[in-house]
Amino acid sequence: MAKIGSVMTPAGRKALLLGSGELGKEVALELQRYGVEVVACDRYPNAPAMQVAHRSHVFNMLDPDELRRVIEAEKPDHIIPEVEAIATPVLVELEKEGYNVTPTARAAWLTMNREGIRRLAAEELGVTTSPYRFASTREEFDRAVKEIGIPCVVKPVMSSSGHGQSTIKSEADIDHAWAVSQEGGRAGAGRVIVEGFVKFDYEITLLTVRSLSGTTFCEPVGHIQEDGDYRYSWQPQPMSPVALEKAREIARKVTDALGGYGIFGVELFIKGDEVIFSEVSPRPHDTGMVTMISQDLSEFGLHARALLGLPVPEIRFFGPSASRAVVVEGDTDTIEMDCLEKVLEEPGVQMRIFGKPEINGHRRMAVILATADSLEEARAKADRAYAKLKVNVLPRSK
Repeated sequence: MAKIGSVMTPAGRKALLLGSGELGKEVALELQRYGVEVVACDRYPNAPAMQVAHRSHVFNMLDPDELRRVIEAEKPDHIIPEVEAIATPVLVELEKEGYNVTPTARAAWLTMNREGIRRLAAEELGVTTSPYRFASTREEFDRAVKEIGIPCVVKPVMSSSGHGQSTIKSEADIDHAWAVSQEGGRAGAGRVIVEGFVKFDYEITLLTVRSLSGTTFCEPVGHIQEDGDYRYSWQPQPMSPVALEKAREIARKVTDALGGYGIFGVELFIKGDEVIFSEVSPRPHDTGMVTMISQDLSEFGLHARALLGLPVPEIRFFGPSASRAVVVEGDTDTIEMDCLEKVLEEPGVQMRIFGKPEINGHRRMAVILATADSLEEARAKADRAYAKLKVNVLPRSK
């Protein structure tokens, strides 16, 4: 039987978050609602999840020795990867030693590297994907671009939130795309994937929950990305019953292969009734932040419930909803979210401010959420709230 003892006692449960951004922060809060002790880890201090966790550690999670040291010192009941930049072979070793990795160490290892998950989906499971090639050197890269053809998309095999990603629209873009890919990888310069450009009507994230109750799906999330990073999302994305059923079949096949309990963000391209697999994250997805207003259990609540071994018998969807990311440009450790009384004056509007400690370039710092009777009105409401927001980028405090 599932049981959770008093927090911070030998009878309690301890969860260690590897990655403490805005998504990890919400997972930490949801775990604490069940009385779980939360330890937050990241490469920089005062990360969002650290601000609400019981305790935190700052270290390079790509360092296998440091990663093992922290885990062995904490002895968590649940290890929860929340980012890709982790020395996943160590997690594989620790799982064999008896540690519990969410959803599994293999899932974290395969999905950290785009090559692993793409080969699993396309070559082992037979799932339809875009054409692709991998390259480790400039010579291999040039050959891959030639074989795939222009236009094509270039991504480091290890990156997230659009870092290192670019589109080659003509031969003049090739040098720039290679340079960007080598600067934007999570582990520095290295291997890339070159993908054929897919002509699609829209793309979705199908949030898929594996739990004690089996596999459950949220309503499909539509979204818009800029430079590979999410800017808008909405739920439900209108799609044909045939396409939705195909999307669920692909999501189930991929997540069954990965195994374990938790939420998976399965990214898919939709062209009419055709569904093409793109990527999967074995954790909450940034586009899924819309679920904080659209459902009775957000993607974070679902993740916490599933990984704790608790059932997810149903997901109650409230109605058309939208989210809009607040991305701030600058180089500072001090910003102000201003005019909030205007932002939140309409019924059905909420906001989350992440509390990230600094910006160096551009960074997602908050999200606006809205719900309404129609999808069009929910998106318009989020846009109106966003237009009222003023962000003051102030000089560094130190």
